[in-house]
Amino acid sequence: MAASSPVVSRRRASARSRLWTRIGILALIAGVPIVVVPLVFAGSPTKLATGTRIAGIDVGGLSPSAATKLLDRRFAAVASTPVTFVGAGRQFTIVPSSFGVTVDSAAAVTAAERQGGGLGLVRGFRRIALELFPQDISPPVRVYDPGVDSELASISRAVSIPQRNAKLVRRGLRVTIASGSPGRSLDRTAARALLVQALSSLSRQPVALPIVQQQPSVTVASLVTAQRTASEMVSAPVTMTVGPTRLRLPRWRIAKMLDLASLRFSGPVADDYFRRLANQLDRAPHDATFAVSGSSVRVVPAQPGVELDVPRSADRIAAAAQRAVGHRVAPLAVAVAQPTRSTAQAEAMGITGTVGTYETFYGGDPNRIHNVQLVAHLVDGALVAPGATFSFNGTTGERTAAKGFLEAPVIVNGEVETGLGGGVCQVSTTVFNAAYEAGLPITARTNHALYISHYPLGRDATVDYPDVDLKFVNDTGHWLLLRTWVGASSLTVGLYGAPQHRRIETIAAPLRVDSPPPVQKTVDATLKPGQVVVDDPGVPAQSTSVERKVYAASGKLLSDQTWFSSYRAEPKIVRVGPKAKPKKKPASTTTSTTTTSTTTTTTTVTPSIPPATSGLRPH
Repeated sequence: MAASSPVVSRRRASARSRLWTRIGILALIAGVPIVVVPLVFAGSPTKLATGTRIAGIDVGGLSPSAATKLLDRRFAAVASTPVTFVGAGRQFTIVPSSFGVTVDSAAAVTAAERQGGGLGLVRGFRRIALELFPQDISPPVRVYDPGVDSELASISRAVSIPQRNAKLVRRGLRVTIASGSPGRSLDRTAARALLVQALSSLSRQPVALPIVQQQPSVTVASLVTAQRTASEMVSAPVTMTVGPTRLRLPRWRIAKMLDLASLRFSGPVADDYFRRLANQLDRAPHDATFAVSGSSVRVVPAQPGVELDVPRSADRIAAAAQRAVGHRVAPLAVAVAQPTRSTAQAEAMGITGTVGTYETFYGGDPNRIHNVQLVAHLVDGALVAPGATFSFNGTTGERTAAKGFLEAPVIVNGEVETGLGGGVCQVSTTVFNAAYEAGLPITARTNHALYISHYPLGRDATVDYPDVDLKFVNDTGHWLLLRTWVGASSLTVGLYGAPQHRRIETIAAPLRVDSPPPVQKTVDATLKPGQVVVDDPGVPAQSTSVERKVYAASGKLLSDQTWFSSYRAEPKIVRVGPKAKPKKKPASTTTSTTTTSTTTTTTTVTPSIPPATSGLRPH
């Protein structure tokens, strides 16, 4: 090595520094003035302080630019050299450049300048401190964080093993203890700092990963008592009792139902068993109801039900399973399920007799009859509290196919079409008339678009969910019960409560023609010219009104209410023959003499045929 090489020069400078250090210390001992020593150690402000180290490299005595270049060369030389990390018998080789590891040498040199810089005495004192307490500066490092996190996750999966606690296991009817095993995991926080530091250093020695050992929290010794208990529980059957009933729970079923972790009956198998047991033992409560006989009503008493208390029953069975043979009996826990409406509550409702009834007759399309019967059952049994309003739509809900309603003839916008729920309006009309005859205030009622002759004049009521509804108010002071009876061809609706003995007076205006039916005329080529055939005479637009006066038993007028009904016209359907074709004129002859031309016109009159009428209209 040449005597003039940089390394030799730095060694000589280091030797001189150590010499000056000794001199300074001796000077202090000898009593040389304190100001002189720092000036001796101040050195050149353009050079880094002697003893300055960055990333383990001695850069003392170099200029900042020279130190930066030296560091950059050293780091560039190892940028593509991998670092090996070891742990749990595994090795992981990582190249710094693959994670964008960059070292900021210039920032480290600047920090070193500040550490040993300053003016005169200040610089001297700082450099004396560095001589006495040398420091190694770590340069700032930048890395690609997502890449580091992904690599750490991969290493963690490779080296980590979950700990396994000892646990009870069942093989048939035998319960044993399976021993556990320790686990290990990567300390991710410490590993991250270690990985970044190793990749940004100049060393390429293998690095040990921080692996944390994890011991089982449940040992074989701690499960001996539980194993003995579980073995006892599956050793013999258990007898369950509820009243006079005795049920046997075999040991194989106990074993399948037993959760060995808690020594309780839980899990899917136990849930399924207790669900089926509850279905076998439960008895639903029955509310007090009302039985109608003629014009009188009696209360049918309520009946309480029985419900299996599954949690308490499971605990009792588990306790019995831990007893000796001959004492393994578990009385099941049952609770009385009270009805929603008790007998006393039903009696207090005051439903004792008839308030109003009405009957209508039906027939026709089987789907329509089905819908009548279905919606009648939906309103059957409805209860209306004193002062409350009964809503037909609110009681039946929407009429949908999911509820079983079928397609049948229905009036839509004044025309008879096929629609879901046809026939429902017969039930609403019957309910309306029952409330009418009972003298109850009717707050919502809409007539049909077309006049239907088989209902009382002006007393039909249509509904259309949810907008067109039928409503009446219970003003009797007691509860009302609505019942329906569906016969082979008739529907009866009865309202029952405290008989009011009201007298109803009805004044119905005659059906008045408001306008003639519109004519729908079509040409029928099969008819003779001028021939007219009436397929349907149509129905004129009509209207009427019904006034109802309600009197109390004392003769007092309670209400005077009038309902107006307007019905649309149904068109008159007419077919006419085509127009007669005009006859051709006879050809004229021209001669040299003057003649007189005579034209004769013959008219054929076809006698008219009286119009035919069907006389039938769909309802």
